[in-house]
Amino acid sequence: MAVELVGMIRTADTSEVRPPSGPPVDRDYLRRFAQAHEEAGFDRVLIGYHSWDADGFGVAGYAAAHTERLGFLLAHRPGFVAPTLAARKLATLDQLIGGRLAVHVISGASDTEQRRDGDYSDKAARYRRTDEYLDVVRRVWESDEPLDHEGEFYRFAGARSEVVPVNGRLPVYFGGSSADAYRVGGKHADVFALWGEPLAETAEQIAAVRASAAEHGRDPDDVGISVSFRPIIGRTDDEAWERAHGILRTIESRGSGSSGAMLAFPSAERGVGSQRLLDAAEKGERHDRALWTAPAKATGAAGNSTALVGSPETVAKALLDYVDLGVTTLLIRGYEPLEDVEDWGRHLLPRVREELANRTPVG
Repeated sequence: MAVELVGMIRTADTSEVRPPSGPPVDRDYLRRFAQAHEEAGFDRVLIGYHSWDADGFGVAGYAAAHTERLGFLLAHRPGFVAPTLAARKLATLDQLIGGRLAVHVISGASDTEQRRDGDYSDKAARYRRTDEYLDVVRRVWESDEPLDHEGEFYRFAGARSEVVPVNGRLPVYFGGSSADAYRVGGKHADVFALWGEPLAETAEQIAAVRASAAEHGRDPDDVGISVSFRPIIGRTDDEAWERAHGILRTIESRGSGSSGAMLAFPSAERGVGSQRLLDAAEKGERHDRALWTAPAKATGAAGNSTALVGSPETVAKALLDYVDLGVTTLLIRGYEPLEDVEDWGRHLLPRVREELANRTPVG
């Protein structure tokens, strides 16, 4: 079975349980972090986007220069760079790193965070802009002739690019859980990204994404599904749960807790995906085989914040429960970022691949 394993890299050693120390861009740490993912057997790593964080284009270029086969999933928010320029920037980076790039498109949940970079559009407008933006980017990559365009958000004449991605276009990942996200993602996404909810709720979201794809005249099976978790493993299930509760105590002692927490947006601007995680937490801390929602509740679910807890065998089987629903990409990141990746490479990922080799997709 072709299931993609994706990690996440940052430029400094920090997390909800690890306060920042040292420079915000630590080249040695970034190099080692990327190499650890490659050594562990990950297919790609996500490079996130925040209004306070290092520029992802530079991060991807540096990490790619210190790895050989690892792919990069670059988070990108439409609206801050013209789509004609974005098409050239993305294509240039992909050419320079040997075709290892994909783009993760995020329209933006928070008005407050968008305004930090000068965007005062509302959320509905942001999704309409994303739709137009991706149409333009695709046309720039596909056209051999200069292009004219006049839309709601963009107007240009004679646009063209001499550079295109290695394979002609980049895989487009798309995040969101709102009706607007389903609508735009159903049209454009090669992979639609979800946060880690209980199995039943995840199945509902997969059905909504596939229905949107069909409404746009696409084969629903052509849209992959990504789901994100924060695995916490131990030698045994009991040991993993002991570690998990220690992590939760640290998160709670730090308040809202993540790096960049001082820049977090108001809870009133919480996206639909975050609210869905909090709704799951209200129904109970534990779901299905190993899903734990307490960290989402403790952090306000400002990001992918639900955990899978247990031994490597338990967590591997829990991940594959989602594959059985139709998930094609598993995105995982740790609370002890580098150490977790190294541990997963020894104990978790081999079991996931072993389970994959013995499973047949359902649905």
